[in-house]
Amino acid sequence: MIIGSISEDKNIEKRVSITPEIAKKYINLGFNIHLSENYAEHLGFERSLYEDQGVKILNDKKKIIETSDIILQMGLLNDENLSLLKQNQIYIGVLNASSNKEKLSLLIKKNVNFFSLDLLPRITRAQSMDILSSQANLAGYKAVVESFSIFEKAIPMMMTAAGTIPAAKVLVVGAGVAGLQAIATAKRMGAIVFATDVRMASKEQVESLGGKFLTVEGSENLETEGGYAKETTDDFKKKQEQLLSETLKKIDIVICTALIPGKKAPLIIKENMIDQMQSGSLIYDLAASQGGNASYTEVDKIIEKNGVKIIGEKNILNKLPSSSSNLYAKNIFNFVSNLYDKENKKININLEDEIIANTIVK
Repeated sequence: MIIGSISEDKNIEKRVSITPEIAKKYINLGFNIHLSENYAEHLGFERSLYEDQGVKILNDKKKIIETSDIILQMGLLNDENLSLLKQNQIYIGVLNASSNKEKLSLLIKKNVNFFSLDLLPRITRAQSMDILSSQANLAGYKAVVESFSIFEKAIPMMMTAAGTIPAAKVLVVGAGVAGLQAIATAKRMGAIVFATDVRMASKEQVESLGGKFLTVEGSENLETEGGYAKETTDDFKKKQEQLLSETLKKIDIVICTALIPGKKAPLIIKENMIDQMQSGSLIYDLAASQGGNASYTEVDKIIEKNGVKIIGEKNILNKLPSSSSNLYAKNIFNFVSNLYDKENKKININLEDEIIANTIVK
C-alpha cells in the first residue's frame, strides 16, 4: 500500500505530515511512501534524509495523488488536486468539516474516505493522536513569546538601584490546552497571570500553574461531555463582561485562545473594554481565523486603538513549523496505525471503533 503526501502551499501552511523519522515507521509497517519534490526542505529535511529511509520522491504531484491508497495532508488540497481523488482512497488531515461541508460531500459521493483529526474524541486511547492538544500547546507557548517581544516594557519585576520595574500583568482568555501553556510560559517568564474560562474545571488547573482564575459570580460549568467549551447564556455573558471590564484596566497583555469547535469564536473583549485599557498594552488574538475573541481583530494585522495594539494571528504554527510538524507527524502516524490491520496488512475502517467513527466525515 502507498501513503502519499504533497507539498502544501507554503504561503499558507509550512507544516508537513511526514517527517523522515515517521517515514521510517510507516515503511517498517510495510507501507511505501511517495512524497513530492522539495517536500520539507524548508524545515531542513533534505531529500536524502527521506531517501535514506526508503522514501520515493516524485516530481509529479498528480501521480502521487492518483496512485496513493492513503493521502496525508495538513488541510484540504486545492480543487484541482481534490478532483483527482478516486473511489476507496483515504484522505487524512485537519479538514474543518463544518466549513468545508459542501466540498467534502461531493467527494464523499465518489466513495473517498475522509478522516478529520479535529473531530477526535477526548478519550484516553486517542491522546497520542490528539492534534488539537499537540498543536495548541505550541500555539500557547509561541503566543506568549511573540506578544512579549512586541510589548515595549520588561516582563518580570526588576529591582535596581534606580528603582523597581513592576512585573507585567497578563490575562489569558480561555484555559484550554493553548491557554494553559500560555499561563505556564508567561509565569515562567516572570509575569503576574490571570485567566478566565467558562469551564469551572479549569480553575484548579489555572491555579496549579500559578495563575489567578477570574470567577464569574454564580457561574455554572459550561463544558460539553467531550471536554470542550460550549456557548454561554446571556446572563453569564453580562457578568463576565463586568468582571473583564474591571480586570482589563490593569492588564498589560491579553492572550486570546477561546474557541468553540465548528463555530465562530466568541467575542469576549468588546470595544468599550479596549477603550478602558492602558495605552501601551496589547491583545494577541489566536482566534483571529474564526472571527477573533476581541473587537477590531483582523487576520495577520496589527490594529491600534487608543494606544492598544490588537494583533490577529491566522496560523501561529507557521512560526514553529519544525516542532509542530514533528508532533503532527507522530499524531497522524498513531491514527493510521489504529486504522491498519497489521495481521492482514490492510486498512480496516471499523465503525465500532469510537476513534474511527467520530473522525470519518459523513
